[in-house]
Amino acid sequence: MRRIGWMLLLAAALAAPVQASEEIVLRQALTGKAHEVLSSLVQRFNDEQKGKARVVLQDLRAVEEADRRRLPQLALLDTDDSMEFFGTRPRFKPLHQVMAESGVRLDGRRFFPLLADAVDDTLGRLQALPLGMSLPVLMWNKEAFSKAGLDPELAPKTWWEVQERAGRLFDAGFKCPFTTSRFTWVNLENVSSQHGEPIAVHQKNGTSRVALNQLVDVKHIALLASWYRSSYFRYFGSGNESDQKFLSGECAMLTGESALYAEAMRGSFGVGEAELPYYDDVRGATPHKVLPDGAALWVLAGHKKNEYKLAARFISFMLQPQVQREWVQATAYLPMMPVALKAFQDTGVAPAFLAAATRRLDERKSATTRTRHGSGLNRARDILDQEIAEVWANTKPAKEALDNAMSRINEPQGRH
Repeated sequence: MRRIGWMLLLAAALAAPVQASEEIVLRQALTGKAHEVLSSLVQRFNDEQKGKARVVLQDLRAVEEADRRRLPQLALLDTDDSMEFFGTRPRFKPLHQVMAESGVRLDGRRFFPLLADAVDDTLGRLQALPLGMSLPVLMWNKEAFSKAGLDPELAPKTWWEVQERAGRLFDAGFKCPFTTSRFTWVNLENVSSQHGEPIAVHQKNGTSRVALNQLVDVKHIALLASWYRSSYFRYFGSGNESDQKFLSGECAMLTGESALYAEAMRGSFGVGEAELPYYDDVRGATPHKVLPDGAALWVLAGHKKNEYKLAARFISFMLQPQVQREWVQATAYLPMMPVALKAFQDTGVAPAFLAAATRRLDERKSATTRTRHGSGLNRARDILDQEIAEVWANTKPAKEALDNAMSRINEPQGRH
């Protein structure tokens, strides 16, 4: 009888549902194909854990406002979006530290130099996994170009050519000839990089000073301001607000993230894609020297050791060659490593841009000093957005707005 009792207890234990002993949350706000493939990959990882651990994929849009401050262990985001994701600007735990403490190998040399540079620290150590990176590009609506009497296959290469096409589009009745997304990244950081100007300058005391008020920066913002006043240019916000204006057909040209091209190609009109325009009257311009940016997989600080070990295992899973290829193929984000380059080529990206992007990815780090991700970069972009708003309001000229932004950014924090 006693033996039967033990057997019944054992059978009940085996029949009981297995509870995951470890669980971490990955917060994200992807849509479409990118959301589908991430969900599929997370499920595959969880299946491999055989019920012992799992990653819970959390959609930002399903998180109540009051719960946003309950920080997850992982988040796939551009750190500019931290307030939207968390209602605060949290501390992140450097990826290289998470992996080292968990005993999981992370070799930064396997990454394309340009992608590693986008998320590393001053010592070259990875702070995050560059999963959702793009290069800045120009896209245009081919049907709109045709209606305006423009060659739909001919990309404007310089900002003066963008101006000429914007004028023709405006004369043809288009209310939004040109717009832009991720304003500071595209129109200041990348314009500076293209024209050989440093984004940040090292000083003798070991600190660095943001320097986005050089001659080319002032020139570019002043030109955009003139387009804004003449209705050649429409500004919808400092983030990705303009993307939908372009995808809907409301705006005929857009400068923004290269990954958007895959979604635009599925739309109702033909789309062209080309490198970011440049100023051909600036001596020494190198238009292909653009800087990637976008969403990365960040690890948040303040969690338990076993949770970080699970996060490290998941990140190691995402670095598997086949997983990388599936991710790039579905999303059109830049490949982190050469193993996913063929998948990037297969996304249908425009041939001219593909050639330029492939060449750029493998370049060594340039001498151009750039600001690093974290509170410093977020703060700099916030201040620039505030000052640029004064330009659109016609209350400050471009030079004054940029000079004032640099003064505020470079002032020691805590000083009033």
